[in-house]
Amino acid sequence: MSTSPPYLRRESARGVHARIANLPERTALIEFLAQSGAPVTFARIADAHALRTPAAREALQRRLSAMERDGQVIRNRRGDFGLIHRMDLVTGRVIGHRDGFGFLRPDDAGADLFLSPRQMRSLMHGDRAVARVVKVDRDGRREGALVEVIERGVVKVVGRFRRESGVAFVRPHNSRIHQDVHISPGADLDAGDGDYVVARITEPPTRRHPPIGVVEEVLGDRMLPGMEIDVAIRAYELPVAWPEAAEREAAALPSEVGDGDVEGREDLRGLGFVTIDGEDARDFDDAVYCGRTARGWRLMVAIADVSACVHPGTALDEEARLRGNSVYFPDRVLPMLPESISNGLCSLRPHEDRLCLGCELIVTGAGRVHRSRFFEGVIRSRARLTYTEVSGALERGDAGVRERLGAVAPMLETLRDAYTALRRARDERGAIDFDMTETRVVLGEDGRVVDLEPAARNVAHRIIEECMVAANVAAARFLERHRLPALFRIHEGPSPDKVEELRAFLEEFGLKLGGGDAPEPRHFAAVIESAASRPDVHLIQTVMLRSLSQAVYAPDNVGHFGLAHRAYVHFTSPIRRYPDLVVHRAIRHALRRGRPGDFEPARGSSLAMLGDHCSMTERRADDATRDAVAWLKCEFMLDKLGEVFDATITGVAAFGVFVTLDDVFVEGLVHVSALGPDYFHFDPVRHRLRGERSHRSFRLADRMRVRLTKVDLDERRMDFEPEIRESGRGPGRRKRPGNRGVGRY
Repeated sequence: MSTSPPYLRRESARGVHARIANLPERTALIEFLAQSGAPVTFARIADAHALRTPAAREALQRRLSAMERDGQVIRNRRGDFGLIHRMDLVTGRVIGHRDGFGFLRPDDAGADLFLSPRQMRSLMHGDRAVARVVKVDRDGRREGALVEVIERGVVKVVGRFRRESGVAFVRPHNSRIHQDVHISPGADLDAGDGDYVVARITEPPTRRHPPIGVVEEVLGDRMLPGMEIDVAIRAYELPVAWPEAAEREAAALPSEVGDGDVEGREDLRGLGFVTIDGEDARDFDDAVYCGRTARGWRLMVAIADVSACVHPGTALDEEARLRGNSVYFPDRVLPMLPESISNGLCSLRPHEDRLCLGCELIVTGAGRVHRSRFFEGVIRSRARLTYTEVSGALERGDAGVRERLGAVAPMLETLRDAYTALRRARDERGAIDFDMTETRVVLGEDGRVVDLEPAARNVAHRIIEECMVAANVAAARFLERHRLPALFRIHEGPSPDKVEELRAFLEEFGLKLGGGDAPEPRHFAAVIESAASRPDVHLIQTVMLRSLSQAVYAPDNVGHFGLAHRAYVHFTSPIRRYPDLVVHRAIRHALRRGRPGDFEPARGSSLAMLGDHCSMTERRADDATRDAVAWLKCEFMLDKLGEVFDATITGVAAFGVFVTLDDVFVEGLVHVSALGPDYFHFDPVRHRLRGERSHRSFRLADRMRVRLTKVDLDERRMDFEPEIRESGRGPGRRKRPGNRGVGRY
């Protein structure tokens, strides 16, 4: 699927340019409207460009209509055409909210416009619309009124089918879609009440009626194993099926590397490369080897050479670009490339010849990369190792594991020593390292959740991470040195507002963020180091992480704030990330003596558009997996209603406090109405709720003992209430230690 602008594909398909020789381009029409100084009639536009035949005027009408759909021009009530930015109008994407209101996020990256529930009656989350600014409050926040919907963002809705008082409707799974979709009579495919379905919208909402649609697919009862992932896949429109052309191309590829494939490549099959991944990994796209030198180490990072078999412009490449990345759910993977490639031909499986794009790094004893080079090679991995095995050998000194590793063990020790030096240099550089504990969902044979486990990083995770970061930095420098266009992985620093909010939060915990108005990564790292031994370190890290912007892909390099690197790209995972494949093609182009001007990184679109697309698919994958995991957590807690848990307050809002349970790693809400017979007031500076009469406070990092009272699968939400102790003190009355920032346990 091409990522060229939609209007170019539409107009090219219709042959507009071929039929009407003097039809003005969009830029010419925009310039004409700008020079006119006021909205212009269609007849005047046509006459000014000598378009007099019916065919020519029809083509002009189509072009102006397309420009209207794309938010470049708008028609006023008289039907005259004008430029949106000259009419004090704002074009953007609608962001819905579960409470009925919404926002218009402008295309020009300005401040959002608030849209009241009344304005949102005609809109749905994801629509593109034009709005007029009708009000600005004292704080400069703008409110908008809908002028026109220029593109509908939602075509299909996934949700629960309900029938009430003879009326059938679908309640959307996505809470940002706040309107139920009414189902036309006889168009329900015999869905049962409560079933999850996919509905296609046939009539969008208006101010007078809700959206209307038909049921296209019945998924089934919400308690069926795997339903949460089926729903997430459809709700986030994740591509699943492979186009026939892509399947044919994948089937035509060999299953093994042939003798002819290795000609001209560096033969590294004699080196002891290994892969280190999780126990359930099947696609191995990176292998490492490390040897000692007189002054340090020779670190080799071999990455699967996907660019050798997936070429630009092919059906495989187009589908990989459309998907953007692989998506990993607890029970399945939606791969970016067919499994015959991702798990077969390009996977660096042990004891099999595999093509690679290699990076050689000469690391000094001080952890500095003294020299690096890239090459096309062939390797044969000696072993498929897991993080657990490597950690057992290096951290715990497990004799049984070391015996199983055999000849590989000494190389791992050398690799650990190189990592230690690289890590020391990273700390000196001031890079931020958030050591977060994630939750691993354990499924039984029937597909149901049997446990939730912490997935903490061990030394093996850190070794591989540091090796990949070093290779990525080297790749960025290589591309800059050869003046090749690239998709950089950029991470901007926090905004002044975020810095101010974070400082206020940290001060409540007795911590201080240095750096003035523009703190550097080292200032963040210093806070994390000073909080490392605190029991509330996880909470502090979470709030600090939320203060930072999200990393994205873009052609303009502004550096990576979190890693404290001037230039950074993603190079090490071309099996599962499309930007890595683009970087591989650029490096290959340079290795084969190609000129910088001859390299085209994004066919049919700009590199900026490709970066936006890949950033979107990454966010989409994160949202889909987060949604599915939240559902599974709720499902796991269904049979624990009434049970009591120890928890920590990890969020405070005017409507209550969010708590995270100690042992099962789930989060839920204690509503303000459950906190006791009092009026509780929200203090956003101190992140607390304080009782007006009782003076009881509920603050971030406070400990609570809570009882589970409700599990809502539809909302992926759990409700708790405080468990009052017989002593009568209850939650929120514990005596605080003298140091406000320590000992809240």
